[in-house]
Amino acid sequence: MTIAKELAFETNIEAHLLADGWHSLPPATYDRKAGVFGEEVIAFVQASQPKAWQQLVTRHGGEATAREKFLKVVVGAIDHRGTISVLRSPVKDSGVSVRLCYFKPASGLNVEQAERYAANRLSVVRQLHHSESNPADSLDLTLVVNGIPVATAELKNPLTHQSVENAMAQYRADRNPNDLIFRARTLVHFAVDPHRVAMTTRLARQETVFLPFDQGSGGAGHMGTAGNPAVKSGYQTSYLWEQVWQRDAWLDLLGSFIHVEGNRVLFPRFHQWHAVRAILQATYHDGAGVDRLVQHSAGSGKSNTIAWSAHALSRLHGPDDAPIFDKVVVITDRKVLDRQLQDTVAGLEHTPGTLDQLHSSEPRPRTGDPRRSAQPDDTYTFDLGAPMPSDRTGARSPRGTVRGQT
Repeated sequence: MTIAKELAFETNIEAHLLADGWHSLPPATYDRKAGVFGEEVIAFVQASQPKAWQQLVTRHGGEATAREKFLKVVVGAIDHRGTISVLRSPVKDSGVSVRLCYFKPASGLNVEQAERYAANRLSVVRQLHHSESNPADSLDLTLVVNGIPVATAELKNPLTHQSVENAMAQYRADRNPNDLIFRARTLVHFAVDPHRVAMTTRLARQETVFLPFDQGSGGAGHMGTAGNPAVKSGYQTSYLWEQVWQRDAWLDLLGSFIHVEGNRVLFPRFHQWHAVRAILQATYHDGAGVDRLVQHSAGSGKSNTIAWSAHALSRLHGPDDAPIFDKVVVITDRKVLDRQLQDTVAGLEHTPGTLDQLHSSEPRPRTGDPRRSAQPDDTYTFDLGAPMPSDRTGARSPRGTVRGQT
């Protein structure tokens, strides 16, 4: 495929997203002062929660007043709690609880939840004039969920003598991190060309740090060097919009992967995201009781991959809509890793009482004791999941075990 202009690259990405259930939003519908697409927020609530919306209209004394006051509540909640919290937890207006996003139910048993999930409105905006400080500035692509901007992308094309490096430089030099869309709305920013992808969760002018978001030259899950596998046609980076931005996958990322601590946003790199999804897919098809090994090099984020995997496996249901595991037990041999895992899983888990911390009851031999060299570091564990249900005989037993190694 010969691409001579950046515009064609942008058009092809948008076309794929529109064919995959996304919608196109006019950039002029963005409210720079509020940092949301107000009409899109209202449209989602009306479609997914008509009873709640009617309550708001009644309590506010009319449609127009309800729109104005509800949007003010939404904007205030995002400013106070942050985008990811507002997407995951309801906002309350005049005693009416309203959700701004629905995530895919773990099983297919709840028809109402499935319908609400289908009502999510994922939108792509091209050339969004986003900036309060530089009104003429525009972003190549902005990804929006139910009226709330969640990600941006700058696109470059080597055939116009620009690459992913130029996209990163544009974010550092031309994008004002104090603009509302960067400061308190979007969660991740992608620098993209046809061959490579990089991402960052925080813009800080020249101090902005980008991380690779590539598959590796051998492809996801295979040995290789930096970059992406060669392709006979199309783009080497098409996995970004075909896989990561795929409707269900993107909502799952927002619901189950992103972790926010203060001003720090933890977003998975591609190898982490792919590893977790590969484990889930294999376990869904094969069931429990199959050993699997995830290999990570030093510094590649294995603690987060473990945490994301544990969280996802604890909620995984099989083809019969029954949970595959009753409990997921994470065992580590380092105190630091144990604390990291607990913090990350606790940030992802939204149901009180499902995370318990356990410690080794065996005292570690003192320094100089000959038994010390023959033993590993103390083992620290925590388990994730609901209490194990009784089977028909009254016995309590887990459905299966997953064992890993780092």
